[in-house]
Amino acid sequence: MKFLDECKIYLRSGNGGNGVVAFRREKFIEFGGPNGGDGGRGGSVWVEAVDGLNTLIDYRYKQHFKAQSGEPGAGQNRTGHNGEDAVLRVPVGTQVFEDDKETLLADLTEVGQRIKLLTGGNGGFGNAYFKSSTNQAPRRANPGQEGQEMWVWLRLKLIADAGLVGLPNAGKSSFLAAVSSARPKIADYPFTTLTPNLGVVGVDGKEFVMADIPGLIAGASEGLGLGTRFLGHVERCGVLLHLVDGTQDDVAAAYRTIRRELKRYDEVLGSKKEIVGLNKIDALTPEEIEEKLAALKKAARKNVLPLSTVSGEGVQPVLRALWKTIESRRQAEAAEANAYDDPWQPI
Repeated sequence: MKFLDECKIYLRSGNGGNGVVAFRREKFIEFGGPNGGDGGRGGSVWVEAVDGLNTLIDYRYKQHFKAQSGEPGAGQNRTGHNGEDAVLRVPVGTQVFEDDKETLLADLTEVGQRIKLLTGGNGGFGNAYFKSSTNQAPRRANPGQEGQEMWVWLRLKLIADAGLVGLPNAGKSSFLAAVSSARPKIADYPFTTLTPNLGVVGVDGKEFVMADIPGLIAGASEGLGLGTRFLGHVERCGVLLHLVDGTQDDVAAAYRTIRRELKRYDEVLGSKKEIVGLNKIDALTPEEIEEKLAALKKAARKNVLPLSTVSGEGVQPVLRALWKTIESRRQAEAAEANAYDDPWQPI
């Protein structure tokens, strides 16, 4: 399935049905009177997060979505049927923006979350509504209200526990393929990964979701390379695994390049928890490993874990470090949720 993380669509809610003018006329019944029914309400437009989707490809070939209009009323005080709602089913992590791509309308982060984007028009009143002691035979009815319409942008930000970042050819896709069942494209040239990939990673009987993000280069926050298109996918990650290619000459400069682009894109993204790994140590001598670990540790100001996705050396300690951070974050979120759920008790 082709990956699509952004698209523009047109939405319109249904018009309300018209009210009608009608009078009761039956044989042998002396008194009639107005009995025109009201129109039905137009359908609304909803967006709902569902399980089992990880792309917006369904909205590439169909961009117009309209809810059903309400039916007009009828005699004998019959109200028209309400129009059916239009429900947009999207992956978890989808955001809905107005046409300006800046005003956020909805952010769907949980399965089953459902938000109304447009409200259907009200049905018009029939002439029975206007009956009074001074106006016993009204000959007026209201038309139904017009529905609402708008263009919106859908933007998908993958929800993963951990995100892989680094320069092109840092070994991110190889790492994801080694620790999960995901099969991203792997080759010996830059920008092999053109779309994010997700994989379920297991360590010590625990599982978490990892996202492989296309490689970044200097100036990515300003649109160079693949630009900022995929940086949004790591915004929701609880921890970042920053892989640095150990075979390049200046590992410290490579580390600083990625950190600079993350901070320029979003200060919150730049302050996320980070595990730093020196990759491809299978191609280095012990002396080179020590030298580059020291240089990278000085640049990152934190402990650096050596690893090789080819030989498997150091992979498990990296996964355990990731899981430790993820578990702490989940416990903090659970404690915060429980704090709001506690019922109030009088003193």
